[in-house]
Amino acid sequence: MPGGLFAGAAIAALFATPMSTFDASVIVNPPPDKIVIEVASVNGSGCPINTAAVAVSPDNTAFTVTYSQYLAQVGLGSKPTDFRKNCQLNLVVHVPQGFTYAIASADYRGYAKLEAGATGQQKASYYFQGSSQTLPIVHNFKGAYEDNWQSTDRVDVAALVWAPCGERRNFNINTELRVNAGTSDPTKTNSFMAMDSTDGDINTIYHLAWKECPKP
Repeated sequence: MPGGLFAGAAIAALFATPMSTFDASVIVNPPPDKIVIEVASVNGSGCPINTAAVAVSPDNTAFTVTYSQYLAQVGLGSKPTDFRKNCQLNLVVHVPQGFTYAIASADYRGYAKLEAGATGQQKASYYFQGSSQTLPIVHNFKGAYEDNWQSTDRVDVAALVWAPCGERRNFNINTELRVNAGTSDPTKTNSFMAMDSTDGDINTIYHLAWKECPKP
């Protein structure tokens, strides 16, 4: 199954910074040198060891997180703790000298099977090391539902949060999937929501914005 990550106009307010409505320093073309992203740590029930991987696009405009065991479920065949799965990624991002970056948008994709009366929820929050964590962006899904799901958030230029120039700050991504049986019968049915699938891995894609750092 193809890959992706998140949605919601509320993100502009949550990520808001005291910048003008248009930032002329944002560049259209990414820096020519490659960026390198290393996974410093991966923690959570949704991403056991060796089940999450990060790759950078050849043109430096995005990076992708691939999950292979990220699934929350309730009902037949599930454990009491399976209704909620989470993953925290701590990434070391090496950017070309003289540039900084921000997360401009993100696309989540997965697969869900929710019985009538059941609900699913996907949420995510982001922050640079030493900065305040953003409030989570939440996306709700209602049963009956059995199909691929996708959510996309786009951050207005004025609301972009930039990595500090000249400093290396790890970037943290916190995500969560949650399923609630609601009025469905968990003794007879199973509902689940996944950022993985039976026919392949699911990718979460983060799109980058770039600008040049001030000259020293």
